[in-house]
Amino acid sequence: MSDMAPPPCFYHFAAAFGAGGLLTLMILFNGTLAIYGSLYFASWVPHLTGTVAALALLIILRPKRVAAVRPPLWTYLGGVSGALTVMLTSATMNTALALSGTIALGLAGQVMFSLFADMRGLFGLPQRMPGARDYLSLTLIIAGSLILIFYGGGA
Repeated sequence: MSDMAPPPCFYHFAAAFGAGGLLTLMILFNGTLAIYGSLYFASWVPHLTGTVAALALLIILRPKRVAAVRPPLWTYLGGVSGALTVMLTSATMNTALALSGTIALGLAGQVMFSLFADMRGLFGLPQRMPGARDYLSLTLIIAGSLILIFYGGGA
């Protein structure tokens, strides 16, 4: 199978690095909230903040209403998995894994699931078998994660 996707541009790389930076800040803030509160509190604060921000944007932008179409049930799992992710990362950030280990393992898990989703064609995407480059990337990410976790504490 050939990839027909256009080549990435600078904007794509900048957006990816920006999202990664925001993710790191989110985990740091949530872990700090978990220290002074609880995991439950650390999960509710960002979700409540996001809800208020989304409602404010909807009020300000006033988008046009479209015909009501029911989304598939699996789309609601994003909120559940998001809440669990916030709680688990808040808990692991305050352990020996620290911030870097938590993010590294999260990245490794995302890459492994994306390869699985590509192989199965999940979420309505075209089925694609991973190549040697994909497996090399996964190996390097896991190796880097293990180095961070087991040898990063002395730095």
